[in-house]
Amino acid sequence: MAPSKKKHASNQPCIIPGGFTVLSLQFSSDSVSQHKLYVKEHRVRTEKSSHRPLDRTLFVLNIPPYCSVAVVKDLFSQFGSVQSVELRDHPGSFKDSEPKLSKFFKPAEKQGFKVGYIVFQNSTSITAAKSHPHDAPLVVCTEQHPVKTGVEKWIQQYTESFVQPEKLQKLVDYFMEDYDKQKEEEAERQKKEAEQQQEDEEGWVTVSRGQKGTKARPHSEAANRRTLQKELKKKKRKELMNFYTWQHKNTQKEHIAELRKKFEEDKQRIALLRAQRKFKPY
Repeated sequence: MAPSKKKHASNQPCIIPGGFTVLSLQFSSDSVSQHKLYVKEHRVRTEKSSHRPLDRTLFVLNIPPYCSVAVVKDLFSQFGSVQSVELRDHPGSFKDSEPKLSKFFKPAEKQGFKVGYIVFQNSTSITAAKSHPHDAPLVVCTEQHPVKTGVEKWIQQYTESFVQPEKLQKLVDYFMEDYDKQKEEEAERQKKEAEQQQEDEEGWVTVSRGQKGTKARPHSEAANRRTLQKELKKKKRKELMNFYTWQHKNTQKEHIAELRKKFEEDKQRIALLRAQRKFKPY
């Protein structure tokens, strides 16, 4: 089959099936090879997250490993002001409930191509990115914004992995202050609950009405603790009664005698009902 003589016109975007626009990516101005990015407007209506507005979010595929969040933000800033950039290993919904680790201790990132969600300040930036000419590649590494790769990148990552003791100590002190504050607030709350749920001499519990819209709780932690202590005392008293083996045997004999007596009484009652013809088992 002979190749088609038609070529993409210059200064025109290249759109492929699926609605993706192809953007050429070049590492430096003197690079011979080019990389391809595939961009599309983010239109997942089932996602109700304000972090990815439908009219201002651009979905990007095939982002190379040497493009960090800062690099991607700088590349797409030529189409308009970028509000946020999110890089992920796979497409998916926004997860804001993930545990946030310390900035000094980060999990190891997977090396490979990623997908990105770029949120612009204005919706016109989406149109500008989709209409970018295919023949005008985006340059990653420039004199104003150099990007390190290879051994230089590894050395930089290794150097940045060291934690300064002063910064770490400040973070630990801040964490402990916040922890102590939370413990004090919890102790104060328990103290107030104990005061509100005071138990009088007769064993009654005072039920206080809480804030508007909240249900009153008849038992507090202090009241539950006192009840548990009473049950433990009863159990210990019962254990002391049957401390010796002969006491335990006598208790068992008395229990068996009571069961036999009750059984004989039930037999007499059943016989009396039969005699009166009032017994209907079925």
